[in-house]
Amino acid sequence: MTAALPTLTPVILSGGSGTRLWPMSRPELPKQFLALTGEETMLRLTLSRTIGMADAAAPVIVASGAHADLVEKYLAGDGQIILEPVGRNTAPAIALAALSMADPTGALLVMPSDHIIADIAAFHRAVEKALPLVADSWLMTLGIQPDGPETGYGYIALGETMGEGAQAVERFVEKPDRARAEAMIAAGDHVWNAGIFLFRADTYLAALGAFRPDMLAAAKAAIAKGSRDGRRILPDAEAFAACPSDSIDYAVMEHSDRVGCVPVDMGWSDVGSWDTLHDIAVKDGDGNVADARATLIDSRNCLVRSDGPHISLVGVEDLIVVATGRDVLVVPRGNSQLVKKAAEAADKRPSDG
Repeated sequence: MTAALPTLTPVILSGGSGTRLWPMSRPELPKQFLALTGEETMLRLTLSRTIGMADAAAPVIVASGAHADLVEKYLAGDGQIILEPVGRNTAPAIALAALSMADPTGALLVMPSDHIIADIAAFHRAVEKALPLVADSWLMTLGIQPDGPETGYGYIALGETMGEGAQAVERFVEKPDRARAEAMIAAGDHVWNAGIFLFRADTYLAALGAFRPDMLAAAKAAIAKGSRDGRRILPDAEAFAACPSDSIDYAVMEHSDRVGCVPVDMGWSDVGSWDTLHDIAVKDGDGNVADARATLIDSRNCLVRSDGPHISLVGVEDLIVVATGRDVLVVPRGNSQLVKKAAEAADKRPSDG
């Protein structure tokens, strides 16, 4: 007998700092609160994707306590905000959400707050395909159909078919080198790991208890000793600070033998760097991406963004130039993975004051 489909609660993880998109993205205003791909912020776009899902409950946002007011203005209706007193990666963050559910058999749709999904209908269909397995106590994830040997993403090796549109997960693969990525793409049985998960709250907590009981105990203590302020859930700071820090992939998914995946092509991007933003943006005839505060003359394949000074580029190619406040970033396109080092160096600078 097929189990009844559980009620679905979107859980949006908004604790990241987005240092790879410095200087626009900063700890006090990370990329989920920026309008990087259009007029809406990444967080608002993520929330909008939950509209229209059948029988979906109000969303839950897990965010840094430092961003409480920022998150509050985006969350309408009856949603809840769980404010982490300190970051402990995704596995504990999801545990806080699971422990806060009124119905422990309800399903969580866990997703990052700062990704792009162009085909929302395909996203919804993939979630619907996963739900019967979620009801049967499987830990499910969505895997992105790869369009090339990307070395910046983790991969998921797929196994046997488990019902319509879903397959068992054989293993999770770390970010590969170019040769291994090409081999996995050629084999045709690997997808990108997008960090989007679906499972019942009690299923996840049972798995966490089996593989990381120390983490579950700390999360339980943080909720039990915590407080509520309207729709804000405030875990106890001391208890949560004692929680080990780890991702859901390492803490749970790589160890369980009941993990499934729904492969999907939905126009996904993690917008993880300025290079990625250039790749997915609409370009002019010279391959440039520039905002209103930029003039490009005899220049090609550049990205220019500024919320302050007007920037003029003349006779250059393949540059990323970003200006905000008193910071200006200039980096060759294709090397934006180095931006994180610039952000770290900026943190160590003497105050401008």
